[in-house]
Amino acid sequence: MKFSDGNWLIQGDYNIISPIQVHSVKQQNNALIVYAAPKSVTERLSQLDVPLITITLFSPRDHIIGVRIEHFAGGYETGPNFELETDPNAKITTEDNEHEASLTSGKARVTVRKGQEWSIDFYFDGKRITGSGPKSIGYIESNKGETFVREQLDLGIGEYVYGLGERFTPFIKNGQSVDIWNNDGGTGTQQSYKNIPFYVTNKGYGVFVNQPDLVSYEIASERVSKVQFSIPGQSLEYYVIGGPEMKDVLERYTDLTGKPALPPAWSFGLWLTTSFTTNYDEATVNSFVDGMRERDIPLHVFHFDCFWMKAFHWTDFEWDPEVFPEPEEMLKRLKQKGLRICVWINPYISQQSRLFDEGKSKGYLIRKPNGDVWQTNKWQPGMGIVDFTNPEACEWYRGYLRQLTDIGVDSFKTDFGERIPTDVVYHDGSDPHKMHNYYTHLYNKLVFDVLEEKRGKGEAAVFARSATVGGQKFPVHWGGDCYAHYDSMAESLRGGLSLSLSGFGFWSHDIGGFENTSSADVYKRWTAFGLFSSHSRLHGNNSYRVPWLFDEEAVDVMRFFSQWKCRLMPYLFHSAVSTAQTGVPTMRAMVLEFGQDPTSVLLDRQYMLGESLLVAPIFNEQGEVSFYLPEGRWTHLFTGEVVEGRQWRDERHDYLSLPVYVRPNTLLAMGNDATKPDYAYAEGVELHAFELEDGLDVTANVPTLTGETALTVTVKREGSIVSVKADKVGSWSVVLRGVKSFVSVDGASVEETEFGLRCTPEDSVASFSITIN
Repeated sequence: MKFSDGNWLIQGDYNIISPIQVHSVKQQNNALIVYAAPKSVTERLSQLDVPLITITLFSPRDHIIGVRIEHFAGGYETGPNFELETDPNAKITTEDNEHEASLTSGKARVTVRKGQEWSIDFYFDGKRITGSGPKSIGYIESNKGETFVREQLDLGIGEYVYGLGERFTPFIKNGQSVDIWNNDGGTGTQQSYKNIPFYVTNKGYGVFVNQPDLVSYEIASERVSKVQFSIPGQSLEYYVIGGPEMKDVLERYTDLTGKPALPPAWSFGLWLTTSFTTNYDEATVNSFVDGMRERDIPLHVFHFDCFWMKAFHWTDFEWDPEVFPEPEEMLKRLKQKGLRICVWINPYISQQSRLFDEGKSKGYLIRKPNGDVWQTNKWQPGMGIVDFTNPEACEWYRGYLRQLTDIGVDSFKTDFGERIPTDVVYHDGSDPHKMHNYYTHLYNKLVFDVLEEKRGKGEAAVFARSATVGGQKFPVHWGGDCYAHYDSMAESLRGGLSLSLSGFGFWSHDIGGFENTSSADVYKRWTAFGLFSSHSRLHGNNSYRVPWLFDEEAVDVMRFFSQWKCRLMPYLFHSAVSTAQTGVPTMRAMVLEFGQDPTSVLLDRQYMLGESLLVAPIFNEQGEVSFYLPEGRWTHLFTGEVVEGRQWRDERHDYLSLPVYVRPNTLLAMGNDATKPDYAYAEGVELHAFELEDGLDVTANVPTLTGETALTVTVKREGSIVSVKADKVGSWSVVLRGVKSFVSVDGASVEETEFGLRCTPEDSVASFSITIN
């Protein structure tokens, strides 16, 4: 929301009160409370009829500075509030002298300047990272009686802003106006399903606005050297999170708002759905499942979309008896084929649903101020919405989910949750404007908790579309309704990369696009992209998405990339374990890994999958792709070609390839099973060593299916000698990529492969060395 009219004027509807002078400072409970006036108040006469803005500086955790700006403090606090994990043992000190007041937390420090030149300045490790200058803070009144609180933080030369949730607009947010308000808007608009009031910059800090209601951003779009954020009301709270690297910022942000849970290994395999509005029954489902098996395409999850329930009855959690007369037996038969089962749900209850009357009579549905159930025809006829602030309603909803898990359902696609009205009343008195975005948190948390309860910790995975702050704790999230063309494929990638810089560790999208039916060309290119994403799903609107319906080559493409993903699972699952521990996403923007490279900060059509694999999807029918390799000698994963980095490359690829380059000094764990994602990764694992730098230790950790470390292998090259050390004996080997011959070997056998020398340690040996040419 813009308030100014150019550099000097204010828009006619608004009056802005900005602090310009500190009147007094109070040190209290490891916090600084600053009272600031909009004019000089040194004289007694000037101390009448003047507001004081209260600015509280505090720290919820080490290296994070909190700021709360208040005008009137007499309002009663209503929820909901984001769930934050504060640290009561944070190392905080405060100081107050005649020139400035300051608060220090770890390496982060904030100062408030006294005297005539008002400023709040934020430092990390002694370096100023941003600040709030004269007239940046504002309490704003409109002629219509509306009130807002605003802050404007400095944006430096060459500084770029990223994040703010899953946004499909340009990846770098400079120049954009962004409203944090969940909407069901598809992937081709400025609207977003997952709005997160948190951004990070390439300068190595982040800013989180701790407000679940509407936050309006002007990012170098009103004042070009400022990031402005504002909310309706009388107060505003935000946190400045120090780095110094972007990864450090994400780790600290997710320390505060919650780490992503580790999804089960099976969830990384290929998901196939019935699609949305297609006709299907058990025979149709089996034709898809058996067709994939007959064509040697690994398939691991089958998803039943909306019409597993009867039309107009969504959501009633009841299998349509005309189509699925024996659902429990059907699910048993599918599970005998090695599949996990997912079903579609949402929190909207049709008036035709068996749940509606019960929900109405017991107060389980969101109500209007007059006590009636809030209803609409927008999605289902006369539908209401479950009130998840009511504990009894939550238990009611859980009961139906448990019935489904009891007969074999392993996961739920938690669709919708964005179209939440504000002219309503909640059971617990929550502010409906704050609940609009927050509703999805209660929804996804409830479903995720049921899966953990029934399947065990580490076995829960939802497939969620909507989210707010903290939603990363309940993976996986997918990108929503994209179109079946290249533009939408690129939009989806931008959205995923933005979400990954907003604290979310795992992300997926509809391979081939959701709306319409793609050409075989788009389908095959999207397949490669989809299977080199953290999670992979085939889903569409009004047509099936099995590859043989596009062309026979699509079958080969699906098989090729599905098998590659299964083989890469020791590496991918280790990346996932790291994501759950640190909050650094598995699928990540180039700027996150190469923030000091001036080219990498701009890139949004390529990404890193984990810290070692660079992926550049192809967005045209010619198979042409232009991408950037950062500094170092990079190796193409499929061909073994070695390329010097710090340059752009133009390549052409057929459908059974795309640019997937391995970072130098990588020890890449590759498994021995190309048929499934969940197997004993350490058994028969190959550790592929790429372009080892002389004198550098390179280590790979191979995980178990529960996230512990099953095997650790370290490789070091010193001149012509390569030494290998593992923490245990086992059926593992090391492949020296690009090495074709050797002089001698001690403690291992060696054989030539397509890509280099495979070195297998002798029995009962956990280390060896080889002298290479």
